[in-house]
Amino acid sequence: MNISKEQVDLLVLDLLKLHLEEIEVDEEEFLDLLKWSLSLSLTEKKRVIDAVPELSQFQFDELKKVFLEEREKFRELAQAHPEDIKKLLVKQQQEWIELWEVYLLEQEKNNTKGQDEQKIDDIKKSLWL
Repeated sequence: MNISKEQVDLLVLDLLKLHLEEIEVDEEEFLDLLKWSLSLSLTEKKRVIDAVPELSQFQFDELKKVFLEEREKFRELAQAHPEDIKKLLVKQQQEWIELWEVYLLEQEKNNTKGQDEQKIDDIKKSLWL
């Protein structure tokens, strides 16, 4: 299945909107900062996304600040090492697509677990347990 970066963006944007109601965050800006972070691995980005429902305003603000600082540092590095930064950008884009696959596998695993639990419940009922 071919997934576009835009489809991954929409998935992550939906997940970013799961923050607490009282939190003020520009989800699209946060998505852009997270997506283009060159220092976070795929796993680290997923951990940030998964933590969104529990993040405080302070944590969102601090993450945004760190992402903006990181972006500025990489812009400076791009002046001296453009090829290295290009390689990081290509890697980032590949990992962004992989993020979709990680969430898809996680969803399939959860669905299978739910189906297994349903089968167990059905067996128990048939045995009058």
